[in-house]
Amino acid sequence: MKKLKHPLMIVGTGSDVGKSVLAAGFCRIFLQDGYRPVPFKAQNMSLNSYVTANGGEIGRAQAVQAEACRLDCHTDMNPVLLKPGSDKQSQVIVNGKVLGNYAAGSYFRGEIKDILFTEVQKAFRRLQKSYNPVVMEGAGSIAELNLKNTDIVNMRMSRAVNASTILVADIERGGVFASVYGSIKLLEPEERKQIKGVIINKFRGDASLFDEGRKILEDLTGVPVLGIIPVFNHISIEEEDSVSLERKATSALDNKINVAVIHLRRLSNFTDFSRLEQDERVNLYYTNNTEEIKKADIIILPGSKSTIVDLIELRRNGVAAEIIRQSRIGKTVIGICGGYQMMGARIDDCRHVEGNVDALPGLNILPVTTTLESKKSTVRTLFYFKDLEEPCSGYEIHMGQTKREGVDALNRLENGQPEGCRINAQTWGTYMHGILDNPVVIEDLLAPFPQSKTPSVSYEEFKQNQYDLLANHIRQNVDMDLFYKILSE
Repeated sequence: MKKLKHPLMIVGTGSDVGKSVLAAGFCRIFLQDGYRPVPFKAQNMSLNSYVTANGGEIGRAQAVQAEACRLDCHTDMNPVLLKPGSDKQSQVIVNGKVLGNYAAGSYFRGEIKDILFTEVQKAFRRLQKSYNPVVMEGAGSIAELNLKNTDIVNMRMSRAVNASTILVADIERGGVFASVYGSIKLLEPEERKQIKGVIINKFRGDASLFDEGRKILEDLTGVPVLGIIPVFNHISIEEEDSVSLERKATSALDNKINVAVIHLRRLSNFTDFSRLEQDERVNLYYTNNTEEIKKADIIILPGSKSTIVDLIELRRNGVAAEIIRQSRIGKTVIGICGGYQMMGARIDDCRHVEGNVDALPGLNILPVTTTLESKKSTVRTLFYFKDLEEPCSGYEIHMGQTKREGVDALNRLENGQPEGCRINAQTWGTYMHGILDNPVVIEDLLAPFPQSKTPSVSYEEFKQNQYDLLANHIRQNVDMDLFYKILSE
């Protein structure tokens, strides 16, 4: 196995500067160059998660980065995952399993951080035994001074494993000189030594116009600027941060199959719709505007980390009533995970898994009832959609059990058990995340519409091509000779 002396760590001047995507790109570069890379993020905060082969739960970004490495994902790649249930509380998942719900104040004051940091280091060492390099990702900004004492994901982790650390800044935001200089200067002297280079991301226009800026930054920080990476629109990589939803479409278009995803406040796993979003026949958009919902050909109720709270909000803003109306006039309405639960007759939470509401009526579109339970179900599985014989794949992440009443199941699991519910061809619900990644499901969903005649492309092949495009884009705009020298010296 070819080896580099140091792990690579990608950190940022803030959130959503492009750390996850760049980490995926470097994973693919290392793979192309004959190494055996593996992704790692000590602690992730995200409602977009994925299930490993052994039933553990990790952040979706590390699953994407594992794909770029052509690896199946593992819980060691993201040993601590935080899933916010509200503004003040998160579910804490350690090594793929739920540890418990923690108030934000308690967690970030570090009451369990030493225990978690021990687990994080163990996970890293396990990966390091079989892979090289480990491609690490930081979280948010490296200069959050109020959180540094309990940090387990940024510079504390970098120092613990002596990672060659690259600072990424988003020039689109403005203030790139202040953010780079300030981020580095606010570090402790020993932490600054870990910063080996800077990448300026999302540049627009002629990069040569930043030549003077590059020199200014290098003189100010004493750290080389390894590259100026232009913003791109020709590459599609699944994004994890919910901030990216703000950049997605929000309205219907003519001459397309319009798919409206209801924009829930606690929407989870929006990567369920990445495959549909790339389909040239489809205009997929996120909305809670009733006029845009009326224009949709297909309405999707997505997953939610707080199903009851989101359902209450849908009733308050009129979206629930509009979805019911559209279903009654024959529109295609489907639900995934929390959305499936909402489509039923009732959601019971007598154990107060989500909050203080004992029970809530659902939209009553599907004849199912859901009981929320404290035990989380996380499983990856094969299944058969409707009555089709082609196997499909998906994964479940939910804390409820849903019972059908006198109607057909949607899917048949590989063990023969029924799953989900359908009352007709255009109205169904399922717990199966990733169901819309399967071509047979996509073609069945789009079949009633005249635009559906274009054959679909393999989504797996599409994604792998995107990782290659991303790797090429980075190579063209980063000093790779200096980059490899930094990792080897």
